[in-house]
Amino acid sequence: MSKETIKLKPSFAAVILAGGSGTRFWPRSRKARAKQVLALDGERTMIQQTVARLEDMMPEHAVWVITNSLLADTIDKQLNAVPGMVLLHEPEARNTAPACALAAFLIERQAPETVIGVFPSDHTIGNVARFQMILRASIKLAAAGPNVVVLGVPPTRPETGYGYIELGGAAQAVTVGGEAIPVRHVRRFTEKPDAHRARAFVRGGNYVWNSGMFLWSARTLANAIREHSPAMAPLLEKIATAYGTPEFDAVFAELYPQCESISIDYAVLEPMSAKGETESHLYCLPADFAWNDLGSWAALHEFIAENTDPENNNVVQAGFNVQINSSGCYVYAPERTVALVGVKDIVVVETEDAILVTTREGSQEVGKVVGELKKAGKLDLV
Repeated sequence: MSKETIKLKPSFAAVILAGGSGTRFWPRSRKARAKQVLALDGERTMIQQTVARLEDMMPEHAVWVITNSLLADTIDKQLNAVPGMVLLHEPEARNTAPACALAAFLIERQAPETVIGVFPSDHTIGNVARFQMILRASIKLAAAGPNVVVLGVPPTRPETGYGYIELGGAAQAVTVGGEAIPVRHVRRFTEKPDAHRARAFVRGGNYVWNSGMFLWSARTLANAIREHSPAMAPLLEKIATAYGTPEFDAVFAELYPQCESISIDYAVLEPMSAKGETESHLYCLPADFAWNDLGSWAALHEFIAENTDPENNNVVQAGFNVQINSSGCYVYAPERTVALVGVKDIVVVETEDAILVTTREGSQEVGKVVGELKKAGKLDLV
């Protein structure tokens, strides 16, 4: 539920997706303490960092956060200084399409020309000034017509855990601050290829990673949902109509779980791309601002180690630590004295009730631990 009924007059609003089950950073993350509410790489949590780099771009009453009931109170406390924030918690997780579409229908009722930016709440941006410049160019393009703008990250490796965007021909550049930002048409989307295809994508030089950041006007997104997800659209429109009334919570709880659980990529972007480059109005701008989704303990290690210990490549967050002939390790044990002796590429994470021991390579499998704990009935640990 929102803090207050919003009155929109902005040209840009941010929709921040902040659900999540808290599996990839177990044992620090749990279902009620997912990655976005943790301070993994500094003093501020991931969602606080997300909002902070957007604040200069928006007027008041333009931040919508969509989360779940387990995280809502924590997020509300962490973002309590954000003016006019609207916090909606889904009665049931339904993937990204219903969440994005609900925000579009809500905003469309009050300010249909508002450009909506959709942002994950748990990514890092190394170059905020560049991010804001690309964002300004994206807003300008999204406001110019029924355009959809996606931000594509130049790939640095054949990553199989990301979606890819195949770029089409060049479109007219967008000029912001005296710089002409290059724009490409979008040819197609590919979800998480196998290693062979990922290597071919990177070699080909015509693919970028899908950052999960999209921009479009409220009207453009709402109309796309009406066209490509006709069963979902009337449910969400009824929820939007009830917003601000005493019936809203009941209508939300009844109708939202009836929406298909589907990503915005599958529901809208892929069907749009099938129309062809020039007819789809799909455009890609370069996310060349040091983006990282911090998808595992290994990714977090890599992100922090670049700036803290280039010699031994260790990241040790402990009360005190000793390192002897050890390299490439990540250790989180803030209340302990930690000694690393003759070890390489290990990950150790200690919380008040659990200890994780793995390798950096094995950290990709940490999410499976939560499944095993559930099967064992250890629900207090997930």
